[in-house]
Amino acid sequence: MRLAASIALSLALVAPAVAQPLPVPASYPPVTGEKGVVSTHALSMAMADEIAHAAVAACRKMGFHTTITVLDASGALKAFLRDDGTGPHTISLSRDKAYTAITLANRFATSGAFATARNSTLGSPMTNIQGVVGVAGGVPIKYRGEVIGGVGSSGAVGGDKDELCSQAGIDAVADQLK
Repeated sequence: MRLAASIALSLALVAPAVAQPLPVPASYPPVTGEKGVVSTHALSMAMADEIAHAAVAACRKMGFHTTITVLDASGALKAFLRDDGTGPHTISLSRDKAYTAITLANRFATSGAFATARNSTLGSPMTNIQGVVGVAGGVPIKYRGEVIGGVGSSGAVGGDKDELCSQAGIDAVADQLK
């Protein structure tokens, strides 16, 4: 009984201290960017899905069946569509093309531009950066100059056609990226 009374008394004394409101921040709304906080924009699931479907549709209009991968700016999978009749290699290659577009967006407009600079036509991987390949088909997604993701297409005959499919996906949401 004494133990229960001691616990009840302790809780009664501590509860008001715990229930106090949090202090108001120095500035409201809080200032960001000045104290090590970086503000970025993110690719929504809805937009990624719209890009993927538009890219597949564009490829089909050209007579190709492709695999489309949409990644967010960190390289994480956001949307994925594998059209009928695509080879199993297109799964990883479409992802690698999108990843290449994101990783090298500050130096190259597309994975095709990177491949041209490296004189790579067979999609040879870069041995020092996992997931980066020298083949066309990957295009970065930019919002006001900020890379928010990337699209990779694999399965069209030639990386240049894959790149057209990826770009068509981005073009479908271009009005939302302004």
